[in-house]
Amino acid sequence: MRSYKQRIVLWSILLIFLGTITVHAEDESDQNTETLRAKSHSTINFTQTKLELPDVFPRFSFVSDLNFEYPDAVRGIYVTGPSAGGGRMEELIHMIESTELNAMVIDIKEDHGHLTFKPEEGSPYEDIAQNYINDPKELMKTLEEKQIYPIARVVVFKDSVLAKKRPDLSFTKNGEVWVNNRKEAFVNPFHKEVWEYNVDIAKKAAELGFREIQFDYVRFPEGFEHRDKELEYELGDYADFEGSEVKQRVEAVTDFVAYAREELQYYNVDVSVDIFGYSATIEEAPGIGQNFSKIASNVDVISSMIYPSHWTPYFGIDFPDREPYRLVDEYAKVENEVLDKLENRPISRPWIQDFEAPWLYSGPTFQYDAPEVEAQIRALNENGIDEFLIWNASNVYSDGVDYTPLD
Repeated sequence: MRSYKQRIVLWSILLIFLGTITVHAEDESDQNTETLRAKSHSTINFTQTKLELPDVFPRFSFVSDLNFEYPDAVRGIYVTGPSAGGGRMEELIHMIESTELNAMVIDIKEDHGHLTFKPEEGSPYEDIAQNYINDPKELMKTLEEKQIYPIARVVVFKDSVLAKKRPDLSFTKNGEVWVNNRKEAFVNPFHKEVWEYNVDIAKKAAELGFREIQFDYVRFPEGFEHRDKELEYELGDYADFEGSEVKQRVEAVTDFVAYAREELQYYNVDVSVDIFGYSATIEEAPGIGQNFSKIASNVDVISSMIYPSHWTPYFGIDFPDREPYRLVDEYAKVENEVLDKLENRPISRPWIQDFEAPWLYSGPTFQYDAPEVEAQIRALNENGIDEFLIWNASNVYSDGVDYTPLD
């Protein structure tokens, strides 16, 4: 069987050949119309024949020189830029190779708004780049050799770097860029220039060879519905939106996701979005602009962040952080109901927890180790969800975890 690249080359040659014949036939027609008309009874008229391309033919598509196979089910970990470009990477690769894990979600545009690698000289993103990953192409070759499925994380609307550089694209208060209680600034989802900025960075990641672009912080700041009146910002093309302010925010966020997927089609990459888990349990989050069904309808993969520590009492569970299996089990049932109603159901690949949450406790903190991680995976598996991603901000993951506990 011919490879994907071989098929592209063969079809390209065929198109050039047919195009040459067509041009030649048109030239002959100009020179000797009557002769060509007489010949048309015994030859094919390429100027009138419609060439039907097979569905597998990638029309004008980017083709990476790296080859990654989609795993049986993605089971991945989060990797920061410093980890990916430093000595920690060797340890993380060994972890992948020695377990049932098979994928990495690597920061390409991180939480502050920096690129994690230096782009080519003269790039418009040169001034926002940190040289965490000194040689991204070499990194990608290593991942290819190890067949570790590469996913690029691009943080979108939380972006202190761009907000400081372009306050007009952000939210301001009393003439200053507004920041939340963690001193983080956001940029404005109503601004299509912000969309283009982030999608262009995503394209750079695709060109490096990443097989999936995962967009995070695809939302307005938390609690935006309580502060939108005190902040100054532009509505752009949404100024004449007919509907509530909640629907207006939902429209902007959903439109960004649809735009990103359309723009990235050329690169043959999957598009995924991280989303708050509770968004699946309500019609839409009123402040942040996330509608689970609408976002899920516009992506290949939906990654709900369902860390037990991040839920207040929910699903009848008083302290979710202490009951990881039950929390994930209850959530998965709800998500499946929502996704089953969609015409084009995406892959479900939730983020689960491998970290402690000391901020929830006045005494000893409930510990997360192999049993707690396995409990979350088992709850997903029992609900037909085979893919997952594991979050630990420091990239320090529990030892001895069985990542396929139902096998």
